[in-house]
Amino acid sequence: MKYSFFLGCITPLRYPGIEAATRLVLEKLGIELLDMKGASCCPAPGVFGSFDLWNWLLVASRNLSIAEEQNADVMVVCNGCYATLQEAYHLLEKPERLEAVNKILREIGRNYQRKIGVKHVVEILREKDVWEKILASQTRSLENLKVAVHYGCHFLKPSKIRGHENPEAPRHLDEIVEELGAKSVDYLDKLMCCGAGGGVRAANLDEALSFTLTKVENMKKAGADVLVTPCAFCHFQFDTGQKELMDKGRLKEPIPVLFITQLVGLAMGFSPESLGLHANKIPHNYLGKI
Repeated sequence: MKYSFFLGCITPLRYPGIEAATRLVLEKLGIELLDMKGASCCPAPGVFGSFDLWNWLLVASRNLSIAEEQNADVMVVCNGCYATLQEAYHLLEKPERLEAVNKILREIGRNYQRKIGVKHVVEILREKDVWEKILASQTRSLENLKVAVHYGCHFLKPSKIRGHENPEAPRHLDEIVEELGAKSVDYLDKLMCCGAGGGVRAANLDEALSFTLTKVENMKKAGADVLVTPCAFCHFQFDTGQKELMDKGRLKEPIPVLFITQLVGLAMGFSPESLGLHANKIPHNYLGKI
């Protein structure tokens, strides 16, 4: 099994621990990750796609063409990248649109024929044979850990394109947490945005941080030890955002943030250092419980 690993921007530039954890876990599971040389920003579905859909589609198609050359589906670790690349794949179902895109791509020596698609790392982890290997590889108990799951907006919607489950009552991440032995805690406004999406963080940081603060306080009220997300951008907003809230005097007690493959990696016995937890701004003070 192999995938073209689309890193996006946040992971390599701000949170390399996400890449480290993902590579460690998938390598242990026998899954090969191919480097997508020459890949660019996805580009972002909100701040780019909302203003210039055509050029957004062209850039996304170029990225997809790189994976197609490798004869492997794309794997993403960011919900925004997931949205862009999967929705571009969906839009290119129409032959006339695909041909219009390829007319431009041919000018730079590229071509895309929709022979490969896009998967989120969570989808791969939850494949039956992969998940069985994860459970068989678990060496560290998480039974004393209370986890608040944050899905993120683009992971779930538009649901007709994502095709996962009920977007109003998702269970994918909760099931991962619980089957690894931890407790997934329910909390108020669980499906609310992290605050960063749609350009809000760039345009109005205080408003973005208000979203983050609301979610964090709700998680803490539910007794969570740690926050887990499947999105590099949400990870950035919760980790860096909490530090910003503390600097502004708006938050006293933060909650540590884990990417989903970091949680799986801890369960599989990898060290916190190898999973890149030290690169986070919020200390991982729950580790004594596991």
